[in-house]
Amino acid sequence: MSQTALDDRFDVAATRFFLTGTQALVRLPLLQRQLDLRAGLNTGGFVSGYRGSPLGSVDLQMQAAHTTLQAANIQFRPGLNEELAATSVWGTQQVTLFPGATVEGVFAFWYGKGPGVDRSGDVFKHANFAGSSRAGGVLLVAGDDHACKSSTVPHQSEQAFIAASIPVLVPADVHDILFLGLHGWAMSRWSGRYIGFKTVSDVVDSSASVTFDLDRFSVILPPGPPPDVHIRLPDPPLEQEARLFAHGLQAAQDYARVNRLDRVILPGRGAQIGIVTAGKSYHDTRHALALLGVDETTVRLLKLALTWPADPRTLREFAAGLDEIVVVEEKAPLIEQQLRDALYDLPQRPRVFGKHGPDGAVLLKANGDLSSLEIALALGSRLPTDPAHLSALHRRQNHGQAIVPAAERKPFYCSGCPHNISTKVIDGSRALAGIGCHYMAVWMDRSTDSFSQMGGEGVAWIGQAPFTEETHVFANLGDGTYFHSGLLAIRAAVSANINITYKILYNDAVAM
Repeated sequence: MSQTALDDRFDVAATRFFLTGTQALVRLPLLQRQLDLRAGLNTGGFVSGYRGSPLGSVDLQMQAAHTTLQAANIQFRPGLNEELAATSVWGTQQVTLFPGATVEGVFAFWYGKGPGVDRSGDVFKHANFAGSSRAGGVLLVAGDDHACKSSTVPHQSEQAFIAASIPVLVPADVHDILFLGLHGWAMSRWSGRYIGFKTVSDVVDSSASVTFDLDRFSVILPPGPPPDVHIRLPDPPLEQEARLFAHGLQAAQDYARVNRLDRVILPGRGAQIGIVTAGKSYHDTRHALALLGVDETTVRLLKLALTWPADPRTLREFAAGLDEIVVVEEKAPLIEQQLRDALYDLPQRPRVFGKHGPDGAVLLKANGDLSSLEIALALGSRLPTDPAHLSALHRRQNHGQAIVPAAERKPFYCSGCPHNISTKVIDGSRALAGIGCHYMAVWMDRSTDSFSQMGGEGVAWIGQAPFTEETHVFANLGDGTYFHSGLLAIRAAVSANINITYKILYNDAVAM
């Protein structure tokens, strides 16, 4: 596709277009720049991060739109690793603190998958405590792999963001990426906080025909003077902390409330049962209601955008008059616990269920990801449902569980891949694996039995060597990881004076 055709895809004057979630992330800063120009603000944009599912092609799409981005004063600078990319984003909010600034502020976003969020926790906490600039703002776009399809452990990034006191927005679809992304930058500017933006493959890797008219997009600022919550110098740490907890988080809640980011989708007037959900689970819940044949006028449904810190006033208003609320969310009960806290002092509060039902049994599992069928079966036990529909769904689930594949073929290296040779070890030796496609050697007959996090390749041997009769191991280390953080692992092995041989697996690719 020509550069012109690619640039046309990100024409901000268009109001209806077909995009993937990844392309929406590229279009997002272009829209923000256009909003700032209309408001008379001289701003720049900055994007940095590190590839990884489901954000593995953000850099490719950014590079494809390079000419358009440059023309809009938006800089794309991929990071050496996630932590350093986050630090460069922190730097964008410091621009106006020093002489020589050519802009009034820089709106920025960082991107990375779940392990990158974990790796960047120290930077996120420092930067969020310091705050965003008044005409800047920061989105931290996290790609979570709930089902562990392309990761070594499943991830849920909300807890890491919460540990750094970062508010979290969760888009449910491609349109939400644009809508909540723009509101995320506005929320960041108002509250002085960095804003987490949690995504999953079902959202980022999806495609949609989207209608989004920038002329109809509006930002409503909460009443009263702007809170004094932004980055400054000098700024003692205890003053940062006081500003964050006394004003910053409340300002984020206020912004979400006045802009109605959390929306009651199904008002269900007269309903006794309500459902609270967010992100991917929202569309799965709507599908589940359809599978059950439930009349949507008989249930009240709240779609949260700000999942932390959820606005207590919104939750209490939604709960008024309900007998029961079911929280549908993937992984840990983040929303469920906040809902319980918001309602605990009401004289007549509805029962709240989510991960467990009234009998204490599991209602919606906290591991893996949730399907619409699983949600339908859970809701079917709480909602007035046609027994025939419910029985049919149980049969469908049992049929799926009864299917046993006749054969299982695990992934293997492509023909001609250098890893076919480089991951083999000499007889009598063993190797430690790491992150990358060479990790697949773990399930091949190559005496490779354990692995580490990215950048820790081989370092486990430092703890093993003093307590074993083994005298030597190999460690596989991809060239991409070597550049990312693996060099430090080699330095650690040298410092510990252990007997280990590193094999740098060079294939000129950073991939999984």
